[in-house]
Amino acid sequence: MVAPTRASSSTNSIDQMHEQSSPYYVHPSDGPSSVTVKPVLTGSNYHSWARSMRHALGGKMKYEFVDGTIPVVTDPFDPTFRAWTRCNMLVHSWIMNSVSESIGNSIVFMENAIDVWMDLKERFAQGDL
Repeated sequence: MVAPTRASSSTNSIDQMHEQSSPYYVHPSDGPSSVTVKPVLTGSNYHSWARSMRHALGGKMKYEFVDGTIPVVTDPFDPTFRAWTRCNMLVHSWIMNSVSESIGNSIVFMENAIDVWMDLKERFAQGDL
């Protein structure tokens, strides 16, 4: 079998962005404020917040961006780079919109949604059992 060329790899990633079953697919109505979880994360409610957030992200097929299933893409020549970056930014904004202002201030400058997710888990999971 012949390895795919950059052009065919690029075409496949473009197809993934339009395939509704792909985690890279973004519905036209999905924007930075289209996912919010209430009540927002305050710290002491981490476990219930995380469960609600998993459901919200899973419903948008984006939970894989924070559970490590989809790796961070840093190579701008990777055919999935633009699609991954878009989804990462959306997921990051959805998390930002679902945490208290003080927690939001502590994660706003983090680049990757998975880093935000892991940071929140490390800081708040132990105290809310």
